[in-house]
Amino acid sequence: MPPRPDAPSAPVAERPRVPRFTRAEHRVHRATATLMAVCVLTAGCLYLPFLAELVGRRALMVTVHEWSGILLPVPLLLGLGSRALRTDLTRLNRYGPHDRQWLRAALRRRGGRPAGKFNAGQKLYAAWIAGAVLVMLGTGLLMWFTDLAPLVWRTGATFVHDWLALAVVLVIAGHVWKAFGDPESRRGLRTGSVDAQWARREHPLWEHEDNTR
Repeated sequence: MPPRPDAPSAPVAERPRVPRFTRAEHRVHRATATLMAVCVLTAGCLYLPFLAELVGRRALMVTVHEWSGILLPVPLLLGLGSRALRTDLTRLNRYGPHDRQWLRAALRRRGGRPAGKFNAGQKLYAAWIAGAVLVMLGTGLLMWFTDLAPLVWRTGATFVHDWLALAVVLVIAGHVWKAFGDPESRRGLRTGSVDAQWARREHPLWEHEDNTR
């Protein structure tokens, strides 16, 4: 029986919690986020004059940027040994009618946004950032190893790499902004579990999703 509206709610620490992420998933996310942050910061030092003057050592920044980009997919590839991570990747790549309903409600700033363990926004973000990383990796290799392709290809790769990098920064900024607006979601990634009431409110189809796997 749900509590009465006027009944005092239990402290967050005493509320029942449900597991959301494993330690392996937490490590993959942290390592990927760290490498991405290094890529963004070193790119800033290469392209923004005031940062370039402040940091200096351009050759070092180039080397760190290149290797952090090359290593970016590695945490996910290593994490594929985790069954929980593989299961969540399957969830992220599976769309249903409720995802379209979630997107329509989000665009109209309305409630009633049904979601499983991951909502439609999280699924789109994961798909977009995965594709962007692959394109950035490919264009970066063409820029790094100049003998791989003719000059016209390298020029095109530089154009795509630079503008896609700007788009990646904007999308990541939006992702971080949304994360800061949802402390329980951040707590779930940090501790591995979330408040059961939050899970039922924000991801009402999650329990059904787990029962039908």
